[in-house]
Amino acid sequence: MINTTTHITLNITTRILIAGGGTGGHIYPAIAIANAIKELAPDTQFLFVGAKGKMEMDKVPQAGYNIKGITIAGFNRSNLFKNIGLPYKLIVSFFQVKKILKHYKPHAVIGVGGYSTLPVLKYAQLLGVPTFVHESNSLPGKANIIIGKQAKAVFVAYNNMQKYFGNAKLINSGNPVRASIVNNTITRREAATFFGLNADAAIVLSVGGSLGATSINKAVLEGITALQQAGVQLIWQTGLGFFTTAKQATDDKIGVVALAFIQQMEQAYAAADVVISRAGAMAIAELATLAKPSILVPYPYAAENHQYINASYLVQQNAAILIPDSEVGTQLINTTINLLNNKSEQQKLSNNLSKQATKQAAYTVANYILDYLHTNNNTH
Repeated sequence: MINTTTHITLNITTRILIAGGGTGGHIYPAIAIANAIKELAPDTQFLFVGAKGKMEMDKVPQAGYNIKGITIAGFNRSNLFKNIGLPYKLIVSFFQVKKILKHYKPHAVIGVGGYSTLPVLKYAQLLGVPTFVHESNSLPGKANIIIGKQAKAVFVAYNNMQKYFGNAKLINSGNPVRASIVNNTITRREAATFFGLNADAAIVLSVGGSLGATSINKAVLEGITALQQAGVQLIWQTGLGFFTTAKQATDDKIGVVALAFIQQMEQAYAAADVVISRAGAMAIAELATLAKPSILVPYPYAAENHQYINASYLVQQNAAILIPDSEVGTQLINTTINLLNNKSEQQKLSNNLSKQATKQAAYTVANYILDYLHTNNNTH
């Protein structure tokens, strides 16, 4: 296998297409994989494919990569009426994918989950292009199960995944975490100063995922007074939809920083003593990398309830605290304050969570794909 310090030169410029997105949990691993491949094989070219109107259309270009948008959406579990146009969007997306693959002619296609993964990888497989899948969750999505069985390899982050992917080649890579977090050397004092907070007082970070979390936001909003009375400071990523409400409620409060989206997550993590988060696989991977004591509130509408399964696994390892979404309004603030007041519990959670970290996941994926292309002469 290629190691992380070796550059490999393939026969001609390698073109890799990466499909997926919808949330930061799909986008940031994809970027991390691309960055790792680029580091190992600097001449590699990349094209991302995402869903029009989703956050990947902004985040991928910000990371320095080109992206094409297709007309695609996922199955809406909370409002079935919105699924009426889904078959039409699927048909349109396949024609769009056909055009993209015809012009780009990728040597390999990587799917990381999200709406665009299924049509892109399915069509690539029909063309005989090598495909690779990264499945971040303990319970894989149906699209990944479908395409994973014909992929050259499926990279997973949890054990016992063979039951979902049949005879597919599984590689336990872990979940790729962005380099800015893996290599984070910011001190807590520096990070607290960055947000204008007091480094000598407790700090909690509430982050409901890249799109926000209504239940968490409402609980935090109602609990700000209790947090301040307990001497707790707050860094609060609200998501765009809740930002105006949060900003109006906290503008006159000292020790509260409310932001729609935190660009410098490495600073936020470094400042936090405790983190409140959804239980997406990538959020967990980042928290494990930094060994942050965490209170997880699984998103109740996640496909197959996979966030609850993710969080339950950590609870079994004594590595996190789980609060069901239905109980967040009554339990979140008291649980947060109690944890901040219990240093030994924080240390136990931190130690056990750190055992789940896989800091070299992006390189594991990159190494395998480059080695496959090199061995099978897929760049001829």
